Amino acid sequence: MSDPRNSPVAALIGPDLLAMLRDSPADIAAETEEMHPANLADVASTLEPDQVRLLLRALPPARAADVLEYLSEDLRTDVLEAMSTTQAAALVSEMTPDDRADVLDELEEGHAEEILAEISGDARGETERLLAYPPESAGGIMTTEFVSVPESMTVEEALTSVRAVARGGRREAMHSIYTTDAAGRVRGVLSLRELLAAPEGSHIGDLAWTDVITVPATADREEVARLTSKYDLVAVPVVDESGRILGVVTVDDVIDALVEEQTEDVQRLGAMQPLDAPYFAVSFWEIARKRGGWLILLFVEEMFTGTALRHYQALLESAIALMFFVPLIISSGGNSGSQSATLITRALAVGDVRLRDATRVIVREFGQGIALGVFLGAIGLGRALMWGNGMGIAGVVGITLLLVVLTGTVVGAALPLLLTRLGFDPAIASSPFVASFVDVAGLVIYFNVARTVLV
Repeated sequence: MSDPRNSPVAALIGPDLLAMLRDSPADIAAETEEMHPANLADVASTLEPDQVRLLLRALPPARAADVLEYLSEDLRTDVLEAMSTTQAAALVSEMTPDDRADVLDELEEGHAEEILAEISGDARGETERLLAYPPESAGGIMTTEFVSVPESMTVEEALTSVRAVARGGRREAMHSIYTTDAAGRVRGVLSLRELLAAPEGSHIGDLAWTDVITVPATADREEVARLTSKYDLVAVPVVDESGRILGVVTVDDVIDALVEEQTEDVQRLGAMQPLDAPYFAVSFWEIARKRGGWLILLFVEEMFTGTALRHYQALLESAIALMFFVPLIISSGGNSGSQSATLITRALAVGDVRLRDATRVIVREFGQGIALGVFLGAIGLGRALMWGNGMGIAGVVGITLLLVVLTGTVVGAALPLLLTRLGFDPAIASSPFVASFVDVAGLVIYFNVARTVLV
């Protein structure tokens, strides 16, 4: 994600805004009312936290809450922690329930509780319920600002109800109207356009689509994203065990969740713990800690490579030409394993592959390993002959490449499936991890094939 401080809007407006903060803060609201809150947040990112607080104070409360939502997590935290509890509570109260819960979840627990205590009763209870869900769950990213009407209503009654809701305050998910039975269970859904176009006197229950895609509050956000993509939804209702609607996950929250998930997966695939904030917002030593743990693990794993080489020292001394092909062998196995690990991890993430498909995946990757191994083995055999080696050495190289590529391909495919079965994120099966494992296995295979063929 680009740095908002480098945006053209921030560079253009920043100096003027700073001058208005100093000379005429009362003019800021009128001068910036046509700006999108995201652009105004970019401009705010060029200011000091104290100046950002002055900017927010100069804006109408609802407008200030919108700008606060688009600020970076670090700047938003600095601004809220510098405010009095009453001021912070007044500001976050203007946010949508899901954004309010997200912002409070970013703060230190004690300060968040103090702000929460200052929020009015209904909003506080709503926020506490959202905070009770894990951040990665459907309940953790849903909003409680949705529109529902009893299925027994007529079109005219429903329109009156929807107008009252719209006039009563902001509703994040006004585009879909959910119909419910007497117990609050979801029975159908229709768009606002369908409601406006419905014939007079009709009952809502007769007009709504009854095949409603719902998710439980405990569903993982990746599952919500998968359903949103599969069915082209703009919102997904979140229900409790009885089917009563608790909230909805809107498509913008799905996109945010996908960005976070993909960022975490990419970082794990690079063999490091995911960062909890943007790169420059994380301290030097925190990044070193998150990278160092995996590097130490990989270092220990690679030490077994040296152990394998020492174990076959006598064989190397008797056929020194074998040493020239070691990099070729271990890199081929590691590369094939990394390919498979990446393919299957991604397929698991998007739902193309399920755990029940494990046997099919292994069989398919076994075939891939043989095909790719034969191809690379033939090239390796030819290369060994071109370097002037005898058929014995060339045969060892060709056979080993076949077996190593096969091993790397199968291991790379199996490891994400195994981790998923054990309840871990399959992205932990990172390319460096698989490559290090296959390096050791490749050397063992190489020297055992050489011992069998040459000795």
